[in-house]
Amino acid sequence: MNSWRRSCSSCRKAISLSKDTINVQQAGLTHLKNADTIPALLHVDAEEKKMARQVVALQLAVTLAATGIAYSMKSSPQIAIALLSGGAVSVFNGAQLAWRMSRSARQVSQQAHNQLRLMYFYAIERFLMVVMLLGLCMVVLKLTPLAVLGGFVIGQAALIVARLFLSRITT
Repeated sequence: MNSWRRSCSSCRKAISLSKDTINVQQAGLTHLKNADTIPALLHVDAEEKKMARQVVALQLAVTLAATGIAYSMKSSPQIAIALLSGGAVSVFNGAQLAWRMSRSARQVSQQAHNQLRLMYFYAIERFLMVVMLLGLCMVVLKLTPLAVLGGFVIGQAALIVARLFLSRITT
């Protein structure tokens, strides 16, 4: 009987404590003035990801259009395939750039030199991948080098123009 009373009194204390905690506002780790900026930052990050996907899609569309034009003018599938492969390397470069930018945004570091080191590493990685893929297209697949480089230049130009065009539309 005595143990029942003790457990019943502990239940009453727990109930009164839970009623008290309902009335107290929960304090968060983020100051209320700073909490308003968090949704804005998330919105900017989401807009940046959306723009990166649109840039890669426009880059792919320009590459396919250039390939179609080259095939209709030259009537040579070899030139069209070389142009398409150079453009595909450029599209891969743009997709890798978008992926690495979003990944570096998620890995927020307090140290600026760590962020800078990551960005240099990502740039070297992209450069080496482009050189390797262009070499693969020209040496191993024995595609026309001028057409491969032409497709790559068209794709890179589309990357720059699409980025500038989309940034002007959103602002």
